[in-house]
Amino acid sequence: MADDELPSRQHWDALLTALGEGLLERDTAVQLTLLAALGGEHALLIGPPGTAKSALARRLHRVFDGSRYFERLLTRFSTPEELFGPLSLRSLEHDRYERLTDGYLPTAGIAFLDEVFKANSAILNALLTLLNERAFDNGTERLQTPLISVVAASNELPTDEALQAFHDRFLVRIGVAPVGDASFAALLALPEERPCAVPWFVSAAHRIALNKAAEAVTLGAGFVEGCHRLRQWLGERRTILSDRRWRQWVALARVAAASEGRSSLDELDLGLAPWVAAARPDDAPALQDWFVDELMQAPAASAPWLSRAVEAFERQLSLEQQMPADAADDAGGKLALARQIGLGEGSASGDTGAAAMPRLRSERLEAHLQRRWSAVHVQARVQQVLEIEQQAAAALLEVTASRAALATRMAPRLWLPRELAARLLARHDQARWVLADLASRLAATRDGFAALPLAADALPQTPAPIALEA
Repeated sequence: MADDELPSRQHWDALLTALGEGLLERDTAVQLTLLAALGGEHALLIGPPGTAKSALARRLHRVFDGSRYFERLLTRFSTPEELFGPLSLRSLEHDRYERLTDGYLPTAGIAFLDEVFKANSAILNALLTLLNERAFDNGTERLQTPLISVVAASNELPTDEALQAFHDRFLVRIGVAPVGDASFAALLALPEERPCAVPWFVSAAHRIALNKAAEAVTLGAGFVEGCHRLRQWLGERRTILSDRRWRQWVALARVAAASEGRSSLDELDLGLAPWVAAARPDDAPALQDWFVDELMQAPAASAPWLSRAVEAFERQLSLEQQMPADAADDAGGKLALARQIGLGEGSASGDTGAAAMPRLRSERLEAHLQRRWSAVHVQARVQQVLEIEQQAAAALLEVTASRAALATRMAPRLWLPRELAARLLARHDQARWVLADLASRLAATRDGFAALPLAADALPQTPAPIALEA
């Protein structure tokens, strides 16, 4: 691949795989930090110590060819010299207030700032300009910096209103947590951290080509409508995204689309909402719910209408299976019927009464005492169940087709967070399982109606349809 050639989707996929190797349960963080860097944005990782935040930043640095790396842990006692370089004594001799920035943040391409919100106001004010404008004021001169992206980390979000403007500079905000139980054994078996083997390097020419392609990506109607719906949803919860943030998000979505070879944005591009529109990690689950349920209209995990129909048919079948014969209400009738079918022969005690019938023959007696139904009745019940079965089959077919279409749409998406994509497909799978299970119960109920005992001389009366709750 030439330096000025736009990398293919396969190139980006290989890069993501290399970045994420050994970083358990960090797929979303890997995806979004790399995407943020490609779009010239900054990422904020929020979580406790020891959750691979600095490891991810160091790996990210290796991806960008020729970029310098800077890392610093900030405290309330940190000084500007630690980030921007010491004062130049030679310049002071000539009454100039300048810093020696070589090797410090103003000369870095990728930077990792840990506990970033603990920095004092002198540092934060300089960082605001650096992050937003890629510029650093060194004495009387404003210098342009080679900064690609800053990955910041914090154990907690700022509560001071004065820090909100700085917090807003990080377009992508990702919550990270310790590895869960499912990956704990794999965590214990991990080898020592080593520099990841990068399959290829992103050059400055690659980034220029990608951003040029992103400029040609259009806003599809589904994307614009989704933005309107999200803005309304956020407004109802008194959450406002700044105009700058909306524009940065659109630019980042265009970069994502261009890297995937797409020419237009659609509603799936709003899958970044939980990590862009959420002010706090605690807000992300609600935004994921909005994306899955309201925007993408994922099928419900239950089918109440079908459940009620199945339960109604099962109750009716149980009633009809247990309904006694009309002519078997008194003991004499039971005894006569028993003798007729050969169950009234004398017992060991010589008693021929109904009370002395052998228990081994009770099932045969009960079968003859069960009410018998006309063929018309049985056929009507079977037909009623078949009608609901057809509706259930149509619903199952619709969900199956919807899942297949969604999987096809999501297959080429590199930047749609994998946990969100998996959740969308899981909802379809759960809906299919529920529908299939209810369809199986309907089939068993239909077989039960078909097996009701028939009476040759019964009146051919069509039963009233079973009442199904709305």
